[in-house]
Amino acid sequence: MDLRIFTEPQQGASYETLLTVAKASEDLGFDAFFRSDHYLRMGSADGLPGPTDAWITLAGLARETKRIRLGTLMTAGTFRLPGVLAIQVAQVDQMSGGRVELGLGAGWFEEEHKAYGIPFPKEKFARLEEQLAIVTGLWATETGRTFSYDGTYYQLTDSPALPKPAQSKVPILIGGHGAKRTPRLTAQYADEFNLPFASIEDTERQFGRVRAAAEAVGRKADDLVYSNALIVCVGKDDAEVARRAASIGREVGELKVNGLAGSPAEVVDKIGRYGAVGASRVYLQVMDLDDLDHLELISSQVQSQLS
Repeated sequence: MDLRIFTEPQQGASYETLLTVAKASEDLGFDAFFRSDHYLRMGSADGLPGPTDAWITLAGLARETKRIRLGTLMTAGTFRLPGVLAIQVAQVDQMSGGRVELGLGAGWFEEEHKAYGIPFPKEKFARLEEQLAIVTGLWATETGRTFSYDGTYYQLTDSPALPKPAQSKVPILIGGHGAKRTPRLTAQYADEFNLPFASIEDTERQFGRVRAAAEAVGRKADDLVYSNALIVCVGKDDAEVARRAASIGREVGELKVNGLAGSPAEVVDKIGRYGAVGASRVYLQVMDLDDLDHLELISSQVQSQLS
């Protein structure tokens, strides 16, 4: 079971804070550091000092880390033109020596689009499908040849399809709860399927849909990585769990139902139950980015048991 650290910087984090967490994640043996792609806080957080851009952040981290993999859950398709996104991700992959993964989604948070003047189209999922075709098509085009695409929303003519990523194939992550279109797109384009904030029962059901979709297009279902993203709140004792829950404005009981919360043993047991329905990777949503002791505890008493 791979454990990856997943952050939500729109809730309030500077680049320096993210760098500190990424370096700590690397030093503590976590598999990857991922971040969300949002420009506006959610809920009651103040969001200070203000938003950071996902791919600018990852470019910086690419040069300041050595081992840990870097990526997004999920890059919003509404934020970037697909040709530009392909260039950005390929460059950051080169800067990291081949450690980048691209999670790509349709985009959903209308208020952040209004706040920063970003168009919020109605046809987001259809656009996402074209974006995936373009990004993967550009990277797959042989050097010296060109790539063209004539879609409903995007047209590319004789693109040199450069630059290329350092990796022969940048892993693509697709995620979500959709029962039909999401599994279909995953089967067609993804290397990993991620299900965010779902119960074990819902996870088993959605993984099954994705596996069936993969087989329907002639892929082996086990060729895909299946993962969950879940909020994490671990403590050595009940008092520490309660303190950490309070610091992020959540109730312990609710976190135990909807996330990974409690003692290390409780969290290891629940991760094991996700593993039993097919998950081989968990993205731990860490909300208090100043609590590095939390990461150390997870590393020493949760990750150590799972590895």
